Amino acid sequence: MKILLITINYPPEIGGAPHLIHELAVSLKGRGHQVTVLTGYPRHNLQEVPAKYRRGLRMADMLDGVPIRRIRFPHLPRESKIARGIQHLVYGVWLTALASLTPRADAVLVFSPPLPLPWLTCWMGKARRMPVMVNIQDLFPREAVELGILTNPLLIRVFEAMERQVHRLASAVTVHSPGNKEHVLEHGGERERVHVIYNWVDTDGIQPAPRNNRFARQHGLCDRFVVSYAGTMGWAQDMNTIVASASCLRNHKNILFLLVGDGVEKGKAQTRSRELGLESILWLPMQPSLVYPEILAASDVSLINLHPELHTPVVPSKLLSIMAAARPVVASLPDESDAGRIINEANCGIRVKAGDGEALAQAILKLESERMLASEMGLRGRAYVKAHFSREACTGQVESILRKLAGDDS
Repeated sequence: MKILLITINYPPEIGGAPHLIHELAVSLKGRGHQVTVLTGYPRHNLQEVPAKYRRGLRMADMLDGVPIRRIRFPHLPRESKIARGIQHLVYGVWLTALASLTPRADAVLVFSPPLPLPWLTCWMGKARRMPVMVNIQDLFPREAVELGILTNPLLIRVFEAMERQVHRLASAVTVHSPGNKEHVLEHGGERERVHVIYNWVDTDGIQPAPRNNRFARQHGLCDRFVVSYAGTMGWAQDMNTIVASASCLRNHKNILFLLVGDGVEKGKAQTRSRELGLESILWLPMQPSLVYPEILAASDVSLINLHPELHTPVVPSKLLSIMAAARPVVASLPDESDAGRIINEANCGIRVKAGDGEALAQAILKLESERMLASEMGLRGRAYVKAHFSREACTGQVESILRKLAGDDS
């Protein structure tokens, strides 16, 4: 099959989503398909943009044998909610235009958000008679409304109408949890066209490893009980609850919070930690993807954290990476999150109420004092992801749906 993958983020950008999509592209290519990725010039979470991406408006690129066609997006300030909304529309228009100029494919797979991208792609697919499969990673506009990012009633209705159109126009919709599937079904999706395919984790690339590694020695972590958070620090992640937890544990001098990443809420959380006079937090910028396994290995406990007002059934991709590294999870989650169900089924960590910094601190203390329990939880998490979230099984499910859409019975 000839397959187009359309996404706003792709390596060398750093993050769970771009690397997940790249792994899918490589896996589909390895199964004998002609895969082309349509995306933007890399910018997100890069400390320095490689020289070859600093000029030009369009370019051909290649990564691990997968051809990539890139188009340069105009970038607006990330801190402005209005600018972010306009930016999302720009992503959709630019990439759909690029897709329209690309030779016809047997199937198209587009990733959401931003919502305008799959909306425009679905219309383009209808015009060019190409089946379009939409992979939904975050539920928009619901998440933005719950977090107070989107408050204008007219805009909310416009985006909800756009969302319903996407669900109806798409040849297939995939989501990464049962809760997300129910949302799609309630908002225009048809049951036979909506599929749950879990985000996978590369259990060969992330494996249990000794704590005393290069990263730990470089940052003085070897003699501390390390509680790590690595990833996006945006509106959904509620970094202030982690800071509040660190404040509760300020007298436990052996506990160090390692917070690695960037995002629109990082500055506020850093300011709050300085106001509290906390010396138990080490803030680091986003690290290259090759360093991420070392961060997990250098940790005793790893955190996932969601805002208490976020009632969508989110499963942060970092959860599976933590489990693959055989580290116990401490999760601050709303009741609706499907991540909590995975943690309970795997018995791989402790879940506390979202927004409760004191409860988060008590969970960390429990694992700090019961090291054997922490180790057992980590091992159970590793076993669970190997059994349920392997890259081969999940990418095979994606391939099966694309084959069906393309009428390829081989």
